[in-house]
Amino acid sequence: MDKVDIIIPAYKPGHKFLTLMKRLESQSVPVNQIIVMNTEQKYFDRLIYGTSFQKDYHNIIVKHLSKREFDHGNTRNKGVHCSDADYFVMMTQDAVPADEYLVEELLKQLHQEGVAVAYARQLASEDSSEIERYTREFNYPGESKMKTKADLDKYGIKTFFCSNVCAAYNRKIFDELGGFVKHTIFNEDMIYAAKAVEAGYGIAYTAQAKVFHSHDLGCMEQLHRNFDLGVSQAQHPEVFAAYPSESEGIRYVKQLIGHLSKVGLKRKIPHVIIQSGFKYIGYWCGKHYNRLPRRMVIAMSSAKEYWK
Repeated sequence: MDKVDIIIPAYKPGHKFLTLMKRLESQSVPVNQIIVMNTEQKYFDRLIYGTSFQKDYHNIIVKHLSKREFDHGNTRNKGVHCSDADYFVMMTQDAVPADEYLVEELLKQLHQEGVAVAYARQLASEDSSEIERYTREFNYPGESKMKTKADLDKYGIKTFFCSNVCAAYNRKIFDELGGFVKHTIFNEDMIYAAKAVEAGYGIAYTAQAKVFHSHDLGCMEQLHRNFDLGVSQAQHPEVFAAYPSESEGIRYVKQLIGHLSKVGLKRKIPHVIIQSGFKYIGYWCGKHYNRLPRRMVIAMSSAKEYWK
C-alpha cells in the first residue's frame, strides 16, 4: 500500500483545522503521518487546550517555529524532510476534504508515469458569495486536466498553475528537482510546478479530488495579496516573464461581469470593478516593488516578516 504523509503549515489555526484533522483520519487511503509546521506555539496550544487532541491523534507530529522563521518555501521543505513517505500532500489549515476519497484520487494521478504534482479542486463553502463561487469555478472547473511543456502555447501561465491549498507530490521527483524554492514571499507551488514542467514532467489538475476552501476577501486584503503575487513574479522572471498573467486576469473579470449579468446580479458589477482596481494596483506595485520606498513595500505586503 502507498505510504503517504500530509504536511500542513499552520498559523493561528481555528476550529476548521480540527475538522480537517477528522476528515484526514477517515480517508480511504490511510494517512501515515500528519506533519504540522506551526508558526507560534501559543496559538496552537490555545486551540487544543481542554480538548483530547493529543490523545485522539497519535500520527500527528507538530513542529513549532517563530513567525520570523516562517517562509512559504523553506518551511514546507522542512516539513518534507520530516517525512519518509513516497508521496506527500501539501494542505493549508483551512482546506477541508469534501469526502473520504481526496487522497485516493490524488494518488491515482501520481501513479501515472512522469506526473510530478496532482492538485485538488477547490469548492466554495455554502455561505460564500456568488462572486467567490464563480471565482472557484473559474480556477477549479469540473473537468480534470494534465498539463505538460507541450501545453505552454495553449495555456500560457495556466500551465504552471498549481495550488498548495491541496496538492500531492511524488517525493522522488520532488527531491530530484531540489524541492521548493527556499525563500519566497508567495507562489512556491507555481514556481515548483514551472520547474517540473520545464524538466519534462506533468502537472495533474484532479477535479475528482475536492476540498472546501474559499475566502470572501475585502479590497485591501486583495491589494495586499496581489502585491505579494507581483513581488513573487518580479523575483522569478525565469518562470513568469515569458508568460504574463495580466491577460488571464482580464479574461476572468470579463467573464465574471458576464456571469453576474446573466444571473441577475448586475448590482454587484461596480464592486467587481472597484475590487479589480485594488487587485491591479497591488499587483502592479508588487511587480515594481524595487522602485518603491521600503516603508511603502512593507505597508502594502501581507507578509511583513518577509521584509525583515
